[in-house]
Amino acid sequence: MESKDYKLGSIVVMKKAHPCGSNEWEVTRVGADIKIKCIQCNRTIMLPRIDFNKKVKKIIKF
Repeated sequence: MESKDYKLGSIVVMKKAHPCGSNEWEVTRVGADIKIKCIQCNRTIMLPRIDFNKKVKKIIKF
């Protein structure tokens, strides 16, 4: 990944697609854990920041 500059409301692309078919997520919480929401089905998940940084492919919108 080129940079780790993301904030609340950023749109990110993850390496693996969600079972609904989308791989675009919106960041809804930033802290020790990162909470992201699927753009297509609105499902939310929380990941530790270290795992999130490993799984994110690129940041579309800051």
